[in-house]
Amino acid sequence: MPHAGEAERDTLDKAAAENFPVAPFFLPRAWRTDLMAVYGFARLVDDIGDGDLAPGGADARLLGVSPADAEDRMVLLDAFEADLRRVFDRSGPGPRHPLLRRLQPTVRRHTLTPDPFLGLIAANRQDQLVARYETYDDLLAYCELSANPVGRLVLAVTGTSTPERIRRSDAICTALQIVEHLQDVAEDLGRDRIYLPAADMKRFHVQEADLAMKTGGASVRALVAYEAQRARDLLNEGAPLVGSVHGRLKLLLAGFVAGGGAAIRAIAAAEYDVLPGPPKPGKIQLLREVGVALRGEG
Repeated sequence: MPHAGEAERDTLDKAAAENFPVAPFFLPRAWRTDLMAVYGFARLVDDIGDGDLAPGGADARLLGVSPADAEDRMVLLDAFEADLRRVFDRSGPGPRHPLLRRLQPTVRRHTLTPDPFLGLIAANRQDQLVARYETYDDLLAYCELSANPVGRLVLAVTGTSTPERIRRSDAICTALQIVEHLQDVAEDLGRDRIYLPAADMKRFHVQEADLAMKTGGASVRALVAYEAQRARDLLNEGAPLVGSVHGRLKLLLAGFVAGGGAAIRAIAAAEYDVLPGPPKPGKIQLLREVGVALRGEG
């Protein structure tokens, strides 16, 4: 298949630039292999939805999409879903894309279901159709598709899923998604997307034009502070998940919670002005937050 290796590497290489560690070195090799397979899927579907595929059309060719449709995100997402379904079809020829071929052993090892993967595809379809969210509940429903499946897959891969852990994981993942939206307000606006609920913008007297400024005014900062507190509350709700597991998984989950907490502190340290660019925490702050998460001091 043309450029299969390059298409796979281009996607997996992005793991190093993620806000939160994907498959850190301290995990058992088998977990790292499976988590990177899940990451490859999640990263590729996001790249399709954002129009960030590597140039040259290799991914479209691998998915059987014609050159005429190679820029059509909905066509690509449909083809990607069809290839995902081949992962779960034991009697068929198997998936075409190398990242989905990489995922197939993980799916079978852990008896994963299609639902979380389909949720991530649905979120990216929604991004093509919905560019504004009226209420916070609308945003939470989007996070249910765009973020929560990732945490559920981590629990499934590590064999630690329970209803209570899934509930806590969902709270953490939604918090991380909201934090990412706050960091990326300016970038998202450049894609004509706003993830700040319209009802909240109205409450804080924020117009869309205010989000296009080089720096945030008092109203924008107040709105960002309000949403950051919501993310902090969700993170605190989910944090007991860390104490419910043991060993290396505990350290991994503490890293997720710490990443969210450190990002919120960085936003606060920037006085909630996210428009010049994403406020990023330093390594010392991140390590402090890991300690907090491990000690269970939300």
